[in-house]
Amino acid sequence: MMRWDPFERVLNVNNAGNLLMEWSHTTGDFVFSSPAVAKGVVYVGSADGNLYALNARIGDELWSYAPGDAVLSSPAVANGVVYVGSGKPSGSVYAVDASTGNELWSYATGGYIISSPAAANGVVYVGSEDGNLYALNASGGALLWSYATGNSVFSSPTVSHGVAYVASLANLYALNASTGALLWTHATAGGYSSPAVANGVVYVGSDDGNVYALRAKTGDLLWSYTTGKYVVESSPAVANGVVYVGSDDNNVYALNSRTGAKLWSYATGSQVGTSSPAVANGVVYFGSTDHKVYALNARTGAKLWTYSTGSGVESSPAVSNGVVYVGSDDGKVYAFSLN
Repeated sequence: MMRWDPFERVLNVNNAGNLLMEWSHTTGDFVFSSPAVAKGVVYVGSADGNLYALNARIGDELWSYAPGDAVLSSPAVANGVVYVGSGKPSGSVYAVDASTGNELWSYATGGYIISSPAAANGVVYVGSEDGNLYALNASGGALLWSYATGNSVFSSPTVSHGVAYVASLANLYALNASTGALLWTHATAGGYSSPAVANGVVYVGSDDGNVYALRAKTGDLLWSYTTGKYVVESSPAVANGVVYVGSDDNNVYALNSRTGAKLWSYATGSQVGTSSPAVANGVVYFGSTDHKVYALNARTGAKLWTYSTGSGVESSPAVSNGVVYVGSDDGKVYAFSLN
């Protein structure tokens, strides 16, 4: 999932402070899943056991699909298909027609899925609590290969230049995206953080409280930055030479992508857990368990805007065409715009 949108032209540092709630849509339970936006539709999962397709402009429900388990995984949309994982007991990956919500195929893993699928070159990659990274044929769901890490995989894979990068609860792995062959592994402390790849470097957070920068080809450590004695569940976003990432020490950090030096940090009122920063047109958007969604100046870290949802925000925002979409533990999906 791309956490940097280079195409956003509506929202910027001068007007993000004027964001207002455009609409909200109520689901039956908390929304941990992060929205995906494609062709005027918002796709998002809920712990109520449904994947929702919502009209991006007004929030009306277009369809919902119920796999039978909580949908904590964030959906990926590619070629008219929505791919998403489910929780216990089935722990399956589902492919759903993006227009109708009809199931196209499913594949059962050996554990529940929080990992969000990555679709690339006709293959769907997803991690499972059973410790495996799976590569499935995108059109039919057939297993192409799986790689056993030995620890649960809650991280979402990132595919770049023929390599699939993913973290387990112990290590970061680089695998040949076509065959699943191990290229290298680096001992972090693993966790929920998903790797970001930019300019030949892999960036990832870790349960040991560090953010790591590793050479993408070899796994060699370039630098690490310690946020504190708290886990880094947030996934980094890399934009314009800066790494943006949240930490359970209540802060969001901006780090020099080449050296790891801290450029600024912003303290919220509680953990910035699994909500990962989205960077668009000079603005950083993220949520916190202090019940708020934030917009910060990407260059300075100054607060531009905040909104209280009334419950923790573990979902990661998505920014598209001047609208910010995000889920909340209050069971709602929110859309904010300048209208």
